Amino acid sequence: MNDTTPRTATRHRAHDFAVVAIAAWSGFFVMAVELLGARMLAPNFGNSIYVWGGVITVFMIGLAIGYLLGGQYSLRQPSLGRLASLQLLAAATLVPVLLFGGPVLDELFVLIEDPRWGSIAGSAVIFLVPTIISGMVSPYAVRLLVEDSRTSGRLSGLLFFFSTFGSAAGTLLTSFYLVLVLEINQLLWSLIGISVVVSGGILLASRRWRAPA
Repeated sequence: MNDTTPRTATRHRAHDFAVVAIAAWSGFFVMAVELLGARMLAPNFGNSIYVWGGVITVFMIGLAIGYLLGGQYSLRQPSLGRLASLQLLAAATLVPVLLFGGPVLDELFVLIEDPRWGSIAGSAVIFLVPTIISGMVSPYAVRLLVEDSRTSGRLSGLLFFFSTFGSAAGTLLTSFYLVLVLEINQLLWSLIGISVVVSGGILLASRRWRAPA
């Protein structure tokens, strides 16, 4: 018993650290994609406040839907592996954006002349699905961390702190530095690659850890 208790505690800490790491990276990921999404729409619909308003609206709606779906999904045998898979899926849905985003926006530009509605339509068609899946990460992560109702508030606050901190880091680094040295497509591929490394590594490691009930 004495041999297994420290090992179990170590696995528990590693499990919780992995949950927080995915939540923090998800926050970074969403904000970076949002900023890059607005840049992708700029050649067709401009870079006005209307376009930014459309992009932000679509991302907020996507996150809201994701929070709702993530909470429901967390009721079905929650596990670290499934959390990592959610972030991997969010990254995978960016691949069609890279492959077909440009032609889709060109077609929408022809169909919708008003940049306000064009930006909303373009953002929804291209980024709504990745945003919904990303939104599912936070409530699912909360479910994995919280074991006792007495600590639920503290742990939820801790998780949202790191998630929001990741969002702030993604916003600052992407807008201040990364867009100056990399093209939009390069940045999106980088986000996909980092998601694969972080979430894929955690997914593989989770098979060796016994997640808490």
